[in-house]
Amino acid sequence: MATSRTDRPSRFLGYLESRKNLTGSACGIAGLALTFAGVAGAYWPVVVAGLYGAGALVAPPERPPVPDFPDASAQLGEIRADFGTLRTYLADVELPPAAAGRLTELTELLTALLDPGWVAQVLARDAEGVHVLSRAVRLDLPEAVDAYVRARWWVRLAPGSESPERHLERQLGLLDDELTSLAAALRETEARRQESHTRYLEDRA
Repeated sequence: MATSRTDRPSRFLGYLESRKNLTGSACGIAGLALTFAGVAGAYWPVVVAGLYGAGALVAPPERPPVPDFPDASAQLGEIRADFGTLRTYLADVELPPAAAGRLTELTELLTALLDPGWVAQVLARDAEGVHVLSRAVRLDLPEAVDAYVRARWWVRLAPGSESPERHLERQLGLLDDELTSLAAALRETEARRQESHTRYLEDRA
């Protein structure tokens, strides 16, 4: 793709400030010093240009800035806000008693995992755990409930298919198992931390 005319001045200014130009200029100034010292002789333009080119070639390449992505703590804050939105949505959905009970247990577990206290500090060190929470809040749970609402409407028109309630209960159960496993893994992490500190104190003694 051709470079627009408006981009050329900025590209030129960028090159002037680049490492290649600065290094090449320093080498070119060294060439001028050699010229004034009488070393380069009549070929001083070639010497200066050659030193500039050599300096530009050996200069390290420009390193683009690393993208500034939000850290795990910031991601948890965003997930926590989305969970609040999700709870508002769930409050307006009518569910059968068994599924409603499952959902209550699941939301209580999510609330505990997303608590902004020390639990979140432990979770912030587990990138996969943050991903599991994000997927549950933003995709799996709303999709399970919305699919149930849609399927329930169709069953009224064409009865006889497998109960949408059974699917919803199974999905909520699987999500509960996944999040319970996450909580168990975090608990194991804290247990290993405590054991490590015990060994440290024993070795020091």
